[in-house]
Amino acid sequence: MQSRTYTAAALAERFGLSLRGDGGAVVEAVATLAGAGPRQLSFLSNPRYRGQLAGSAAGVVVVREDDAEGLDRTLLVARDPYVAFAKIAALFDPEPAANPGVHPTAVVDGSADIDPGAEIGPLACVGARSRIGPGAIVGPGCVIGEDCVVGAGSQLVARVTLVRRVRLGERVLIHPGAVLGADGFGLAMDAGRWIKVPQQGGVVVGDDCEIGANTTIDRGAIEDTVLGEDVRLDNQIQIAHNVRIGAHTAMAGCVAVAGSTTIGRYCLIGGAAGIVGHISICDRVTITAMALVTASIDAPGEYSSGTPLMDNRSWRRSAARFRQLDALARQVQALGKEKT
Repeated sequence: MQSRTYTAAALAERFGLSLRGDGGAVVEAVATLAGAGPRQLSFLSNPRYRGQLAGSAAGVVVVREDDAEGLDRTLLVARDPYVAFAKIAALFDPEPAANPGVHPTAVVDGSADIDPGAEIGPLACVGARSRIGPGAIVGPGCVIGEDCVVGAGSQLVARVTLVRRVRLGERVLIHPGAVLGADGFGLAMDAGRWIKVPQQGGVVVGDDCEIGANTTIDRGAIEDTVLGEDVRLDNQIQIAHNVRIGAHTAMAGCVAVAGSTTIGRYCLIGGAAGIVGHISICDRVTITAMALVTASIDAPGEYSSGTPLMDNRSWRRSAARFRQLDALARQVQALGKEKT
């Protein structure tokens, strides 16, 4: 990889940051406060790490205005140091550019439309009537089924499967092992036996989305499963058929969303949360990790369920008391009636 170096002054100008100290300080990489060296850049965002700042060997540190006071070192002052750090770090980890062409081991259906600027990697397969846009990268071992669209600049890293009727917008990033467009879990009971309900919809993914490794997004039963623009899904998430997720929503690992649920914009869903089907969640809702959402949420805010970790003896005692709550509530209600 080509070596990249930047001066503190150049970074300040590029990202609109205030410079304190030596503008000629050279940055070759980024690192944590504890691990950074003189030619590396770090950041201070969480106050709990402020104690590491004095002993850090980082040549440049990104800080808030309040944290910059009294520090005799080269600083870049930002409103949000973590956001500034993310933008700077991207300079040292650029996205790969497409190497246009179809690898000799790839299999492409004759009716597929591959843009000349797209890359189709080793052992990839592109099905009938599918379209691959300019600058898109279909990595090793990817399988793209029938009637799919991969938008311009999108990247399927490796072993990604688009089963059928999956339409990706532009600059979508999908990590290895993800499966989009598999059958939704549609079943009907008839005389004691399950009948499979055909899943005739597709999956629509908006621009600038990211989908983590081994995440699965089922296609819709009749209408499509839809992700708005800039939706970010972590690894090993399950999105069931006909779910709709609003723009800029992010979900941490192992979240499960049941069918026909609508989730609004700018929502944050913590790891391993479960969301039942056929409900709606409004915009700007935060659901904490391990929560179980069983009813619609119509007011923005933070929501939690379950109990925090405690020692087993305390948990057993609390569980026993929980079973007694109904009887206790009845007793309190009866006492109230006696007093009246």
